[in-house]
Amino acid sequence: MKKIIQELKTRLEKNIRKNPAEGLLFSGGLDSAILAALSPKIKAINISLKSYGEDIPYANSVAKFLNLKYFPLKIGIEEALDAVPKVIKILKSFDPALPNDLAVYFGLKHAKDMGIREVMTGDGSDELFAGYQFMESMDRLDDYIRKIACSLRFSSNEIGKFINIKIVQPYLDKGFISFGLDISPDLKIKRQPGRVGGKWILRKAFEDILPPDIVWQDKRPLEYGSGMTRLRKIISEKVSDEEYRGTSRSSQVKFINKEHFYFYRIYRDIIGEIPRPGRDEKPCPGCGTGMPLKSFHCRVCGYVLDWRST
Repeated sequence: MKKIIQELKTRLEKNIRKNPAEGLLFSGGLDSAILAALSPKIKAINISLKSYGEDIPYANSVAKFLNLKYFPLKIGIEEALDAVPKVIKILKSFDPALPNDLAVYFGLKHAKDMGIREVMTGDGSDELFAGYQFMESMDRLDDYIRKIACSLRFSSNEIGKFINIKIVQPYLDKGFISFGLDISPDLKIKRQPGRVGGKWILRKAFEDILPPDIVWQDKRPLEYGSGMTRLRKIISEKVSDEEYRGTSRSSQVKFINKEHFYFYRIYRDIIGEIPRPGRDEKPCPGCGTGMPLKSFHCRVCGYVLDWRST
């Protein structure tokens, strides 16, 4: 295990030296805290909705501990709502996970306003090292990780391209992905007294350079950490029960909830009709658009298939 830990640290450090960045999307979570610790001169940008956001105390703590150049930005609710059409236009999607993308959008936009041309993100760490809570009970965890590793896609790339900022993703280096896939699932998910934890090997690798409360903190989804999840209730109230029921009955789209419908309504106004499947594509059961044959996540509506069936 010591050999794996040393190689993990060496590879990640090498990735950062090989492809440095001036800015970092910084939540104070494990992944971005590691990148900050390995990039002491980086400008750490934290995004949160005003009066909300679970990341703030963690980000403040890590920034102080590492003496980072720290740039927190609080977004107003109306400003966040006004950005929804812009993000839908960029991503060409009405995926219900859009509040996550809002945090990324504001972080990259803030970096652009600061004159930063390259921004580092922690994309890929949760997927590669089993950081999501639902992974903790999966019987075929290794198969699942290998499956998603073939089609990793992050909104930061598309938003960065639109804003004209280079996105740097140390956890997604091809060699690092191969290395991570060869690590046993037993070293990613550890069942210890009183807790079950993902990303165990990653935490162990960096527990000597970060405080315990940062290394062993629980995973916070981006929309909760940034506070953007607060928008869901506000958005839901913008759709009447009558409108939602009526459209749900007549539409080909399988809406998850009112927020999903709200995003779709904006998508129709800005993008237009949902694209039909092309050659070598399968139809999405959620909206009818085309999906790559081996994909189990629709990039247009966010529908998720059983990964074992693809």
